[in-house]
Amino acid sequence: MHDITRPTRLVGLSGSLRKASYSRATLSGLRDNLPLSIDLEICDLQLPLYNEDEDRADGPEQVRLLRKAIGASDGVVIVTPEYNHGIPGVLKNALDWASRPFGKSVLIDKPVLVITVSPAFTGGVRAHAQVNETLLSIPARIMAGPQVVLGGIATKVKGGIVDTHYLAFTLEAIDRLATMSRQRT
Repeated sequence: MHDITRPTRLVGLSGSLRKASYSRATLSGLRDNLPLSIDLEICDLQLPLYNEDEDRADGPEQVRLLRKAIGASDGVVIVTPEYNHGIPGVLKNALDWASRPFGKSVLIDKPVLVITVSPAFTGGVRAHAQVNETLLSIPARIMAGPQVVLGGIATKVKGGIVDTHYLAFTLEAIDRLATMSRQRT
């Protein structure tokens, strides 16, 4: 059960490595607008490609840090673009690392909120479906409720979140995730 005397700890994963990415700006904007009862740590996904030969206790340090952050968190927020109608390789690679070792993944039963963003009006719906499919196979706990799929992102994020409706909608989703994570047994 969640200790109500400490903030809910969330980990943010951006599906884009670009410094000025809309995904990273969304995570930063959310972090900057969260109540004191919720912390959001944004993790770096500059990881080597998944290689089972390297997946051992003394494997890549970046992977150990990612797994430790996710394991210590109460929940995960994924914000990702859609590349070529699907999940970006950087995010799939991170989920592959986090899903191992088989049966002992730090994502098993971990509450996860998926947010997809796109300059297109579709908002990354195909990537959203693919991320959910990957998370279900781990099996993480995908947050139910309205999907957070945001089209026209270029007008909503400029270094941070500038669209107040977008901010309110995504903060509501974060609040639902925090509530879900506090109810874990």
